[in-house]
Amino acid sequence: QVQLVESGGGLVQPGGSLRLSCAASGSIFSINAMGWYRQAPGKQRELVATVTSGDSTTFANSVKDRFTISRDNAKNTVYLQINSLKPEDTAVYYCNVRVRLRGTFYDVDSWGQGRQVTVSS
Repeated sequence: QVQLVESGGGLVQPGGSLRLSCAASGSIFSINAMGWYRQAPGKQRELVATVTSGDSTTFANSVKDRFTISRDNAKNTVYLQINSLKPEDTAVYYCNVRVRLRGTFYDVDSWGQGRQVTVSS
């Protein structure tokens, strides 16, 4: 099984910064991709940023100039640095990890429980 431990988030004023982290553990053979999604009140979950095992990154257009995603392979951890926050960034941010389980030949997605990010003046 795969477990995800998320940390970070909180309340910040517009223009401020936050960092989220997500550490994966369990029966992992390899990690193919890690990333963050978010869901704002009354809206569907959307992709924020992802990074693959080959270090290819993807960002939502609304965040690509302000957010940075990185990973620490030794710790199976992904980070999301969030700068120049706007009120519309307010959402619950969920970690997502796509892993190859030990003893299998297929991948599975695991999800964290989410971290609240609130941007308010």
